[in-house]
Amino acid sequence: MCQHQPPCPSAESADRESARLVAHHPEQGWSLLCNGVVLFEDTGELLPDGRIIDPHRPLQVMTAA
Repeated sequence: MCQHQPPCPSAESADRESARLVAHHPEQGWSLLCNGVVLFEDTGELLPDGRIIDPHRPLQVMTAA
């Protein structure tokens, strides 16, 4: 799928989120990456083979002032 040089990381790579954007729809909360991964604004992912990666954004830690 990717025709960039050097090629983007595959959907199986640990760094798959660093692939280039093909389509970006912030109003709908998702982006399509060059490697076929759909990346959601909550950091969840849908891989090309249908597997789901749960959101993995860091938890906010509240501190008392």
